[in-house]
Amino acid sequence: MSQLAARDPYTTSFEAEVTSTDERAVTLDETYFYAESGGQPADRGNLAGIEVEHVEKQGRGIVHHLADAPEFEVGDTVQAQIDPEFRTYAMRAHTASHVLYGAGRRLLSDLGYGGFDIGAEKVRVDFTTSTDIDDETLVELERLTNRAVWDSLSVTWEEISEEAARDREDIAFNTKTEEGVMSDSDMVRVVDIDGWDVAACGGTHVENTREIGPVTVLSRSNPGEGLTRVEFAVGPAAIRRRAEDARAAREAAQTLDVGVSDLPEAATRASDDIERLESDLQDAKSEVLDARLADLRNDPVEREDGSHWLVGTVADFGPNEVGERAKELVGESADSGATAVVLTGQDGATFVVAATGGDPEAGDIVDDVTEEFGGGGGGSPTFAQGGGLDADPEAVVSYLRE
Repeated sequence: MSQLAARDPYTTSFEAEVTSTDERAVTLDETYFYAESGGQPADRGNLAGIEVEHVEKQGRGIVHHLADAPEFEVGDTVQAQIDPEFRTYAMRAHTASHVLYGAGRRLLSDLGYGGFDIGAEKVRVDFTTSTDIDDETLVELERLTNRAVWDSLSVTWEEISEEAARDREDIAFNTKTEEGVMSDSDMVRVVDIDGWDVAACGGTHVENTREIGPVTVLSRSNPGEGLTRVEFAVGPAAIRRRAEDARAAREAAQTLDVGVSDLPEAATRASDDIERLESDLQDAKSEVLDARLADLRNDPVEREDGSHWLVGTVADFGPNEVGERAKELVGESADSGATAVVLTGQDGATFVVAATGGDPEAGDIVDDVTEEFGGGGGGSPTFAQGGGLDADPEAVVSYLRE
């Protein structure tokens, strides 16, 4: 049969007879401790005052792993105490996951259960669905879940035959957690939230959705192909997250000098303004760069072989921006006799870029610079760049002008 904890989740204190001990591993003739199963963690508590560190199923029995070796022996009757606060949290969180799934039934197509887990601060449910769970859907999932909590729906559970359970299309099965659902007598434990959700489940639950308290959806992600993970908080964690979100919204509204309800429109305006300013800034930077490069055209460096290079420093630009412009400039300058454009600047460390028509090779220029100043780089005959130079840009330019 199912665990006693699942059948009577409100029992948190009981007496039982010790049936076996193996150092710190203890079994009882019956126990209301929930053994970890199906995504729900084990209960916390103590046996005869000794902390229970973990509870697990072993075969048909349940083993309590204690923090210290016990003094009691087989045949002794011990007092067991389950941590009521953690038990209550697990009951509320587990039932909340069913309510959330019930909300999913009303919003999502081709719905299925892909997984479930209760953590200390949040709970996750993995949906299989063909529906894209976007922000609007996430908000509606939360709204419907809290509405079902507010409606105080009764929660009941019973065991029915596996055959009967499989024949019912309304019962949701989570294939990854069925070890907590199936009993030794081919019976299935079914949890029914009145008019809202029905699922095969072996966990502990509250008797009415009003006991769950507030539910706050935290995030969504895609942990695997075909899965959408929705994480949520219950109780104090949910209240705390909701307060944090409200505080952040009010601060943002104050910064933008609008009401909270006007935040979406204000955020859109701010985003548009930022995009326009970024575009204007990029245009201005391009003009500055072009002006600097125009100055270099008026002062080419004559090499020993009679060729002319455009050599100089560029401030406030990265190697990629400079590199693209250097490629364009070498073609534009070919008519004036410039065979290479070599530019240096700083983007954290000093860098150098070289663009040529292939003679000289750009890679040879960069190799020469990195051999002199350290760092590394490489490229093709027509374009190369190097970085991590142990010198300031002016020193690199002086070297290239020699």
